[in-house]
Amino acid sequence: MAGQMAHSRLQKTRAHRRTRRAFHWAKWPRERLLDLRLCDLGLAIEGTMLEQRITRLHAELAQRDLTFRPHLWLSDDWFTPDRMTGSAIPFYLAHPRLIRLERSLIGEAEGSTQSWCMKLLRHETGHAIDHAFRLTRRRRRQQLFGRSSLSYPRYYRPNPYSRRHVQHLEYWYAQSHPDEDFAETFAVWLQPRSQWRRRYQAWPQALHKLEYVDELMQELAGRRPLVRTRTRVEPIATLRKTLREHYHRKRGAYSLEHPNTYDRDLDRLFSRSRGRGGREPAPAFIRRYRREILDTASLWAGDHGYLLDHVLKDMIGRCRELRLFVNGSERRTKVDFTIVLVKHTVESLYRNRRWVEM
Repeated sequence: MAGQMAHSRLQKTRAHRRTRRAFHWAKWPRERLLDLRLCDLGLAIEGTMLEQRITRLHAELAQRDLTFRPHLWLSDDWFTPDRMTGSAIPFYLAHPRLIRLERSLIGEAEGSTQSWCMKLLRHETGHAIDHAFRLTRRRRRQQLFGRSSLSYPRYYRPNPYSRRHVQHLEYWYAQSHPDEDFAETFAVWLQPRSQWRRRYQAWPQALHKLEYVDELMQELAGRRPLVRTRTRVEPIATLRKTLREHYHRKRGAYSLEHPNTYDRDLDRLFSRSRGRGGREPAPAFIRRYRREILDTASLWAGDHGYLLDHVLKDMIGRCRELRLFVNGSERRTKVDFTIVLVKHTVESLYRNRRWVEM
């Protein structure tokens, strides 16, 4: 017993030392830091908050009697490569200074809170276990979720009112592709105390998928994976681009490709004629209800409030250029505009998304 206690103290001391490891770049000004290459950051998962969250993920899998454990590594984004049994985690989550940099340049740091990170880890584990046991070949899975061979879309247009899919990550992500539907369903099933049977009892199609995953995981309990490759795709040690180059490309994904992206929806919502009654200009209307619109949209969109506001500002600008006016009841216009805002935010977020799971 004394030996076990001593070993435990030694492990904690080593972890503490790793956590307190000094990085020479941590106090650099932003402009200097941006010229550093990703491979020169010297990052690792060990000794960080990520390590604790991965330990929690393993405990959740063990609680379900699953012996499968995904292998995880640092890269430049969240992704699970096709046929791989592990997932990449974005490098910035390995250090508080890099999380702050991500927020300052992108407006948010995906997975930076514990609950957000756990959601993403469960989701990526859904992909990994899908690959590890070759579940995509099963006929019942194909019937419920669709075929994995379906091409990933450049972006997707979700239906906020659909009850065919679970809701786990923001923007109704389960609707984007059959593999994402499976990963999202697995994540809901794995989450402790999710009470998915009660939550989805009025959503029969989503509930059938959850019940299937429940039966499937009971079947896989205690079994070794069929695929056991530990290959890592684009680990951070191989990424020679600088932080500046990385963020230049990443910020470009938030930009519009064409200035008239919103025109069709805005023309449907508003009028190009002021009318005899002196209708309110659309930009003024949107600004007047901006906070209410963003609050409602955030209930659907989750943690991407920065991007919602970014798209809203672009839409205000386009309304101004088109000289649009409110044409209808304020209440209905607010609801319709909020739906359109969320739709275009989804498109902006995933326009250049790296669909690695294909």
